[in-house]
Amino acid sequence: MTPSPETLDFIRLHRTDDVQALALHASRHPGIDFPFALKQIAGWQASRHKLPRWSATEGILYPVHLSMEQCSSETTAACKADVMGTGERAVDLTGGFGVDCSFLARKYRHVDYVERNPELCALARHNFPLLGCTNVEVHEAEAEDYLRTMEPADMVYLDPARRDSHGGRTVAIADCTPDVTRLLPLLLEKSPAVCVKLSPMLDIAQALRDLPSVGQVFVISVQGECKELLLLLSRVSGQSEHAVFHCLNLTSGTASRFSFTADEERSAECKLTSTLRAYLYEPGASLLKAGAFRLPAARYGMEKLHPNSHLYTSDTCRPDFPGRMFAVESVCGFSKQELKALTASAPQANLTVRNFPASVAELRKRLRLREGGDIYLFATTLADGRKVIVKCKKAPNYSIQTDRQ
Repeated sequence: MTPSPETLDFIRLHRTDDVQALALHASRHPGIDFPFALKQIAGWQASRHKLPRWSATEGILYPVHLSMEQCSSETTAACKADVMGTGERAVDLTGGFGVDCSFLARKYRHVDYVERNPELCALARHNFPLLGCTNVEVHEAEAEDYLRTMEPADMVYLDPARRDSHGGRTVAIADCTPDVTRLLPLLLEKSPAVCVKLSPMLDIAQALRDLPSVGQVFVISVQGECKELLLLLSRVSGQSEHAVFHCLNLTSGTASRFSFTADEERSAECKLTSTLRAYLYEPGASLLKAGAFRLPAARYGMEKLHPNSHLYTSDTCRPDFPGRMFAVESVCGFSKQELKALTASAPQANLTVRNFPASVAELRKRLRLREGGDIYLFATTLADGRKVIVKCKKAPNYSIQTDRQ
């Protein structure tokens, strides 16, 4: 864990080099711990965008690629720390590379980092002081063993491993390590609040059935892409069916939030239409994941194009809408004449399909459509069953992403 000065100098000198190309020249540097150096260079390069504070801190040491891949970004770690509030003591039972723990340390007077991997524990002991996290204590232990004997805490956080013994990905809560469904009684005995991070691929409805003490669900997206699912549990049993959903989208230092309950979604009055208005709205990934399909239309005074299309339209510009917003230019059917006119006016476009019997790739090939540009096409189904392509441009002063399906 203590590299030689020569190895550290080599890392600093070559940290922007191509790692694969560098690996071919190990024989030229016999005095360098090459495996260690390559790992550190690759780790630093991965951290530049994901962990800018870490990459800017001199002396930080990095783990193997898998741990870097699995760790939170600074953006999502800061968001999670805000969700978990403040207090005297928090425990991170699945410490990993320590990113989440480092942000918890800003919110709690004392934080216990628990990790079973000795290499990650050694890195944590080395890195935390460099990051100013002097209130973090490192414990090399199995999460369940530590949990049994620990003193009560204000908050317990877990990010269960979502890989099985063969390295394959798992999604179900009970298949993750540690198994939160089995540990839940002990977790809530030790802390009045428990935060669990789960795969964004998880079926939220099933998770709420598996964990009856969930009071709040946070679905976190970054730049429109769903990244994390957080469950906040308390000692109130049976509250999961009334859980509050918070859909967050983090973009360039700002965050939008759309909060609701399942009862609000079920009772929302949503008018359907087959007529496109001045603007087309597509809800963000967090809303779709959380199941907010009818409620956005009701809250923002919009009409929905079809029960299953999850696209909305309005004559009112709503830049506060939690998703993508477009100015509608035209609506095209699927006759040969209409499609010919469309492709003549838009040989290049960003294409999205919603509730449509073809994929983006299939439709792009059929239309011979080049990717990109400032035109946006939505292939979808209207309330009267018609299949159409809606031609749009991004609404003024609104940032848009590209192909979605």
